[in-house]
Formats: sequence, C-alpha cells, structure tokens
Amino acid sequence: MARVAVVTGGTRGIGAAISVALKNSGYKVAANYAGNDEAAQKFKSETGIPVYKWDVSSFEACETGLKQVAADLGPIEVLVNNAGITRDTMFHRMTPDHWNAVINTNLGSLFNMTRQVIDGMRERNFGRIINISSINGQKGQMGQVNYSAAKAGEIGFTKALAQENAKKGITVNAICPGYIATEMVKAVPKDVLEKSILPLIPVGRLGEPEEIARCVVFLAADESSFITGSTLTANGGQFMA
Repeated sequence: MARVAVVTGGTRGIGAAISVALKNSGYKVAANYAGNDEAAQKFKSETGIPVYKWDVSSFEACETGLKQVAADLGPIEVLVNNAGITRDTMFHRMTPDHWNAVINTNLGSLFNMTRQVIDGMRERNFGRIINISSINGQKGQMGQVNYSAAKAGEIGFTKALAQENAKKGITVNAICPGYIATEMVKAVPKDVLEKSILPLIPVGRLGEPEEIARCVVFLAADESSFITGSTLTANGGQFMA
C-alpha cells in the first residue's frame, strides 16, 4: 500500500518538485499551501496531486489540516517540512514583525506540523521527517538574520528529534539547498546573478528544484533507515560543511 506523504509549501518552487517526485515514486501526496489559490489549483490540475490550504505557523490550523489529509488519504508516514518565507532586511532595521513572521513560519511550523504526526509514527514504528533548511542556516547571510536563525534552528531540531525517535523506526534529516532556480532566484537581475552569485558556486550554475526533490525521495525511502540526524548539503560546492 502506498505511503502517504505531506509536503508543506508543496505547490510551488522546490516544494512542487518534491510533491511531483514523491508521487512519481509511488507515494500518495498531499501538497499544503498558504495563500496562492490560483497557483495551487493550477498545480492540482496539472499533476493530479490534492492540495490543502492552511497556515503552517498556526498549531491549530496544522492540526485541522492534517486530520483532513489523514481522513482523505490515510495515516501520514512521510512529512516534508518545506514551507518558508523571507522578510529580508539588515538587523538594525528589522522589526518584530519581520522577525516573528519568519521564525513562526520557517521554524515554528516544524513543531506545529511534526507534533501532529509524531505519535502516529511512533505507534506504527515508521516515519520519515525531512526538513528543508538552507545554506544560509549553515553559513549565515547578511540581511537575513531572521531567516538564517530559523534555518539553523531547523538543523538543531533535526538532530535532537532524530535522537529521540531512532529506536521507533523514524528518521529525521535535513536538506540544505544552495541557490536553486526557482521564481524568486530567477527574478534576481541577470548581471547580479552572473557577477555576484554564480562565481561563488564551484559547479558554475544554479541548482534545479528536481535535484532537491531527488534528495527527498532518497531520504524518504524505506531503504534509508540507517540515515538519521544528517544534514545533506546540495549547493554545488558553494559551502562545504
């Protein structure tokens, strides 16, 4: 019987690629999204993957949303915490709203989502939790104190939760993408991309969303049961941890 996977932020960018890759690998996938109804419905019509709208920064919304997914598809055995936002500004200009929005969505969502599914995974002695962190959670990034803090927190969350649940057949791993060819990165002016970003990447190109998705499929597999508490860097050699 196909395992059920939930991908937060699963209808656009890296999340969409992850949702499709998991479906193509035989999983029953639920793609969560926060607000872009048009993009979500387009994704659903093109892929056949059901979409579910809720705010991952809300514990109650995650509880309600995941109960609906389980009712529709079955017990959730794979969780990909991918949803994230940016509110970039230098720290001396950062407001509490800038800070709280990013911390609550990018880091708080890991608690909000994972807390809903961990008991069931422990009861079934199987689970795969995959957290999409960032190169900037490893090395930091000017103008992203909030984002870097949240993404570094994801790595700590991963390592601690992995230790708590290893004997229950649950693996918890993180993936740290570098610069990936999503809408956001492609919107960077060409001269900035060519002069300031690509020279920092030893392979000389942006990553593709599908390359991150393949990492997720690998870590989600039954055969990856000996890998837990790990951080997989996928950044073209830009930062070697």
